[in-house]
Amino acid sequence: MTYENLDAKLINALLGDGRASLRSLADDLDVSVTTVSNHLKDLEDAGVIDGYTPIVDYDELGYDVTAVLQLKVEGNSLPDITDRMRAHKQMVSVYEVTGDYDIFAVGKFRDTDDMNDLIKTLLGDADIKESSTSVVLNAAAEHEQFELDIQE
Repeated sequence: MTYENLDAKLINALLGDGRASLRSLADDLDVSVTTVSNHLKDLEDAGVIDGYTPIVDYDELGYDVTAVLQLKVEGNSLPDITDRMRAHKQMVSVYEVTGDYDIFAVGKFRDTDDMNDLIKTLLGDADIKESSTSVVLNAAAEHEQFELDIQE
């Protein structure tokens, strides 16, 4: 095999099985273990691959409520608010966005009371001007990643 597209193929293989051994990756990609190891290290050093983590089903752990919070913040306090949102352990995603709101955040909660407690805490923050919360009824897709295109 040539090394053309090896990084993309390696990433796609890891997306299929993030726990694959170097040996099995090398066999699948038809290269040496050393080659896989070197390319993997380069991808990690470049920040393309940023850790290996399990995909947790929070519903199975009792976090039955997923909510999308939209926040309007005061003036130049956006970085402070995003940092505070990230500090809440139940916030799984926090985005600075354009449009009517400044921040979209996705949180996982045990129940609506748990969600309500966080919302009340947020609304007590003088830097947050307005909020809107939507409760997710069904997660049609979540934690999705996509394979890279390979030009042959």
